[in-house]
Amino acid sequence: MLPPKEEEKAQTNIVKDAQASPVSDEPTKPQSQALSSTPYTIVEWLLIVFAVYSSAFLYGLDTTIVSVVQGPVIERFGDVEKLGWLGIGFPLGSVATIAAWAKAYGIFDTKWMYIGSLLHFAAGSALCAAAPTMNALIVGRVWAGAGGAGMYLGQLNIWSQNTTIEKRSLYISGGGIIWGVGCILGPIVGGAFADGPATWRWAFYINLVLFGLFSPIYMLTIRSHLPQPGEGLLTRVAKLDWLGILLNAAIYTAFVLSFAIGGTIWPWSSGGTIGSIVVFAVLVVLFSLQQQFCIFTTHTDRIFPIQFLRSRTFLLLFVAQSCVQTALAIPIYYIPLFFQFTRAETAIASAIRLLPFIIVNIVVVFANGALLPKFKYYVPWYLAAGVFNSVGGALFFGLLKQTTSSGTIYGFSVLLAIGTGLAQQCAYSIATAKAPNQIADAIGFINNAQVGSVVIALTFTSLIFQNIGFHHVRNALVGLDFTNEQIRSALGGAKSELFSEGVLGEATRESVERGIVEAIRWSFFPVLLAGAIGLVASLCMRWENVFQQTGVIGDEKI
Repeated sequence: MLPPKEEEKAQTNIVKDAQASPVSDEPTKPQSQALSSTPYTIVEWLLIVFAVYSSAFLYGLDTTIVSVVQGPVIERFGDVEKLGWLGIGFPLGSVATIAAWAKAYGIFDTKWMYIGSLLHFAAGSALCAAAPTMNALIVGRVWAGAGGAGMYLGQLNIWSQNTTIEKRSLYISGGGIIWGVGCILGPIVGGAFADGPATWRWAFYINLVLFGLFSPIYMLTIRSHLPQPGEGLLTRVAKLDWLGILLNAAIYTAFVLSFAIGGTIWPWSSGGTIGSIVVFAVLVVLFSLQQQFCIFTTHTDRIFPIQFLRSRTFLLLFVAQSCVQTALAIPIYYIPLFFQFTRAETAIASAIRLLPFIIVNIVVVFANGALLPKFKYYVPWYLAAGVFNSVGGALFFGLLKQTTSSGTIYGFSVLLAIGTGLAQQCAYSIATAKAPNQIADAIGFINNAQVGSVVIALTFTSLIFQNIGFHHVRNALVGLDFTNEQIRSALGGAKSELFSEGVLGEATRESVERGIVEAIRWSFFPVLLAGAIGLVASLCMRWENVFQQTGVIGDEKI
């Protein structure tokens, strides 16, 4: 990928200055259009591309790396009832801070915001690597997730500020590919550390090594860019919607507390579960009112770009993006788990089973990034994605059994790889073309869907897996002297003492495995549901040209 040419930068400026975004019901301040009036050299640009993409890779890697290190972590710390937090903690930190990062990127210097997010990610990773307790590990995961959200939004803003509309989708898709590679390689890398002499802690130490390697490029090559030049630091700090930031983070935290703990640590009928759900509902109402009536903030500075919810295109993009991410996240976690239980495979061996998914997804995402600017219409991509994800989800949910062959699993996963790849990243290009004067808000809006849906999907699938699995395994072990904690530990991985040789008879062990596979099968129901909803959303989209000369899609106003 070469740096933008002078005439392309000029075209970008013309496009962005052409008119205010049609999705805004108020005037927006013009944003600085390039990181620097001096173009990057080819060497500088290639270094930036390589270094910035590395942060997207790390963000993807950490999203899924704990999916196969759960067994060793439980062996080290115990606390099996907190197992779900290992997977949910990272995306929770991301989604709880996405809106704040997105707004901050529209106010502060892009370079230093990006570097600050990298430092947060590194600090959280260091805490995870050195964690003395399960609670410390969970806090580190949430902290790293918050920094990771800033890293990912930073690279999206860097591409949006330095590329033309026509080439933007290629760079953004490239970031999506790298992020996806990180997501899918996460279980493989984590498994290699978990099964090797380095131990699971190096699944987090590796982030510090790569951060140190690329730090000189981040510091010396990326140029400063102020979206709103001429304003003092205190003025910019005062613009942040601090109340909205706190309420937004509290909403996602209360949601996870309600549905990750409910039915596992706390019974559904307990006061703690009911109270958490009530608090979650109250926070949603308070946040909605605060944003709608701009309490302690302004229309321009409120943390959530509520104006996009009045846009048919943006609303459908949000829904479709959420559905695609749901269909992507669940297989990454539960396909390796299936092979661990039914084939007694190690963490790394089961993670390698994702390779067909990895390869196909990468190819399709790249094809989407290259072809979307040429064909210009985005509805066919979402329509096809909905079909593939619906079929793939239906096959997993309807046909998955203890005896399902590896080839069949590969075939099902390839359908989901195609479906997710077709629409995994294109919403960013569409949204930034739709709102050229609100790029930071548009990116944050879509990223909210991308990461928020992962939190919701993993929370509910963990709930489904834990409750259905516990029910079936407990029934299979009736009359045997096993505690509830031992049963839940068995659901955490095939390394549980329940699966040690000689502990269970062959018939009982088979019954336990059958119950766990049934729980995995039900965990794919949200994939089927997401595919169907995504298909309906695509049928409601406008057939519009993404890359018109003005850089604005259609004539939609709200």
